[in-house]
Amino acid sequence: MLYATASQTVGPYLHIGLAGLDCVDLTADAPELASHRIVIEGRVIDGRGDPVPDGMVEIWQANPAGRYRHPDDQRELRLTAGFTGFGRVPTGPNGEFRFVTVKPGAVPDADGKPEAMQAPHIMVSVFMRGLVKHVATRMYFPDEVAANASDRVLALVPESRRGTLIASDDGSGTLRWNVVLQGDGETVFFDI
Repeated sequence: MLYATASQTVGPYLHIGLAGLDCVDLTADAPELASHRIVIEGRVIDGRGDPVPDGMVEIWQANPAGRYRHPDDQRELRLTAGFTGFGRVPTGPNGEFRFVTVKPGAVPDADGKPEAMQAPHIMVSVFMRGLVKHVATRMYFPDEVAANASDRVLALVPESRRGTLIASDDGSGTLRWNVVLQGDGETVFFDI
């Protein structure tokens, strides 16, 4: 007779075996991107408003030309030497995370039609204790007002909640964006 196994949560030991794979600076091996660097900082906050000190944030993005370093992206756009578009960091004691990267270019919509482009965005996954499965979301850029308005994924989100997906610019070249897991101001998450 077969029995169902118990569900397992992501934590509390999700960092074991992963710490050597952290990548805070996605531009470190891509010197040609030095003048295009941006910093993204934020916090992961739980449903009570408390920081999540033992989580992990992963990002995946296209390069500035809008091309992913992935075998499925066969478009004739230039790849950036040394830029993988993937980053991973653990959250700190106050739930904080920080990435150094570049603003990605627009990518084609899911239907592949070149005239239907997605607004520049970064895909984000969050892992933490108590989650059976990681959560997935996107971070959009505040200076892409027209592109954000025509992005079909962002258009699926109720207008009152779209702001949870758009970073804010503090004017110093650092973008701020928090991930709120539940409650007031909860970040919009997507099924993947």
